[in-house]
Amino acid sequence: MSKKPRSEHRVRVLVVEDEESFVDALSVGLNREGFDVTIARDGQEAVILFDKNSYDAVLLDLMLPKMSGLDVCRAMRAQSDVPIIIVSAKGEEVDMVLMLELGADDYVTKPYRLRELVARIHAVIRRREVNELHGGEEEVIQCGNIRMDVDARRCYLGDREIKLRKKEFALLRLLLENPGRVLTREVLIDRVWGSDYVGDTKTLDVHIKRLRTLIEDDPKNPTGITTVRGVGYRFEITPDE
Repeated sequence: MSKKPRSEHRVRVLVVEDEESFVDALSVGLNREGFDVTIARDGQEAVILFDKNSYDAVLLDLMLPKMSGLDVCRAMRAQSDVPIIIVSAKGEEVDMVLMLELGADDYVTKPYRLRELVARIHAVIRRREVNELHGGEEEVIQCGNIRMDVDARRCYLGDREIKLRKKEFALLRLLLENPGRVLTREVLIDRVWGSDYVGDTKTLDVHIKRLRTLIEDDPKNPTGITTVRGVGYRFEITPDE
């Protein structure tokens, strides 16, 4: 499993990209910023390199030869929690939804500014370190027919377990801990993604949409996670709760 970044070594980044114009510019730019860069030009090579070496973060294109970026993300996440940032020209919501479901940590669309990309790399690494420092608490949250075992990172809807990705789990946990209370978009992003998050706020809406498909009887007309227009979201409590 990949090691946690340490202050005494250059941050090691695996760049998975097949477009030479992006490879050259990105490699030069990241090296100039102090990163140790390894390049993989197709999906299979990326998985092999990731399995054999230690990286602090991965920049992963979606459209790759031999193996898609989504399949690469799935393979990497199955063995490690190293931060993965999707870098792609594709901006459709379906891609973002799939990316989040597979456990990637952030999403950057081409063209991008190197300064923004560097900030995001540092941000996802810092968030991983903070999560590791605050792990291990024992807690069970019960709200209506939803039960969340925080220590085991498992969630149940009635007797059925629902599978949640890392950010989905953190977001639902925050909503369940504040039933009936409106949580602003800013608070949700700050608490789940971190105060240094510089990505697209649409990420929050994608996560909410995904959670609704998992816990709502009718996701298009939600009664559990409701939207407070112009403000944020609220987990509704029924009279018998």
